[in-house]
Amino acid sequence: MNTPIDYQTAKRVIDSFGILDFGKATIREVVAISTQLEQETGTEFIHMEMGVPGLRAAQVGVEAEIKALQDGVASIYPNINGIPEVKEQAARFIKAFINVDINPEGCVPVTGSMQGTFASFLTACQCTPGKDTILFIDPGFPVQKQQIVVMGYQYDSFDVYEYRGERLREALEAHLSKGNIAALIYSNPNNPAWFCLTDDELKIIGELADKYDVIVIEDLAYFAMDFRKDLGRPFEPPYQATVARYTDNYIMQISGSKAFSYAGQRIGVTAISDKLYHRAYPGLTQRYGGGTFGTVYSHRVLYALSSGTSHSAQYALAAMFKAAADGTFDFVSQIKEYGRRAKRLKEIFTKYGFTIVYDHDLDQPIADGFYFTIGYPGMTGGQLMEELIYYGISAISLSTTGSKQQGLRACTSFIKDHQYDLLEERLKLFKANH
Repeated sequence: MNTPIDYQTAKRVIDSFGILDFGKATIREVVAISTQLEQETGTEFIHMEMGVPGLRAAQVGVEAEIKALQDGVASIYPNINGIPEVKEQAARFIKAFINVDINPEGCVPVTGSMQGTFASFLTACQCTPGKDTILFIDPGFPVQKQQIVVMGYQYDSFDVYEYRGERLREALEAHLSKGNIAALIYSNPNNPAWFCLTDDELKIIGELADKYDVIVIEDLAYFAMDFRKDLGRPFEPPYQATVARYTDNYIMQISGSKAFSYAGQRIGVTAISDKLYHRAYPGLTQRYGGGTFGTVYSHRVLYALSSGTSHSAQYALAAMFKAAADGTFDFVSQIKEYGRRAKRLKEIFTKYGFTIVYDHDLDQPIADGFYFTIGYPGMTGGQLMEELIYYGISAISLSTTGSKQQGLRACTSFIKDHQYDLLEERLKLFKANH
């Protein structure tokens, strides 16, 4: 069969990784395979596997961090709770774009949301004896489940595809009523499907979190990226949707990586509700001899993990939060580029017989953004992922995200302007061969 990547070469490289089920290949494995094939064959790949920002870092952050380094912060350990500037500006940013009041005390800088979720899982599962399981509202970010495995904790999950709207209540009741769930997690907008949980759905999550005393971890990695709404005006509606309107049992993870394209400095904020921050739990008292959720999170868990977060990057994040809330830095208009890319890419894929797997948010078409999902009639996600490798296109299988649907997650961040024509050319050949 005539394909852009030689079949035998591709097969040899894939087999050399010893992956028994290609559909379960991790993001890093797919990157390694596509990169090796690119080097061996000299053929350009269209990389859609990695969720890495493809825009320049926010200049306001870069300048603030350079100044902080020049002022000598590199030689000084930061306060484990975070510098006052970043805590205050995080609370103000949350008020400006989410319209939720949170005490700066509960805004704790972390080395990206990855560390934020790790520390949140770790602390949550130590709170109450018998509650040792994290519930994932899938599909979700595969590495978060890996975090649970690393810790030796348990997790449960369900694919929300069939449980949107009021049906979400029955799915959550079935899991939460067992009494073993310490916390539940979801991303909003969703990675990988890009649907956005509605206020009605978030209200259901909040009500059941209160009923079963479960902590909600809301991963806002793609903050304000529901481009169907104008979420970029500080202190004006509409605001970023959040469960924080419906429960006090919440932790928000706000990342600098995607919204501000500041991924390389590994900086974000874990925002713990005032009530949860000051709540004492029997499990924490037994283990640590005292403390509240918030103090254990910072002084025990984060201290043990990394002894704090990059000092200079905290100044960068504080400056970006401040400029955004001041209205002098329109971060949303910059990241709308991802939505423009998604629109074009989806048009090309569907033109050549592909389907959008998660195509609706209840009665609304899905937003265009950082990710989208594709399927092809008669192919499993694993088969499609391997098949597209031969056409110089790399993406990850939805099965690795906890989805029960067949298809792939495609990321828009690395797409270059000349690659739209290249993608069209390759998918035209793909269709002819199938």
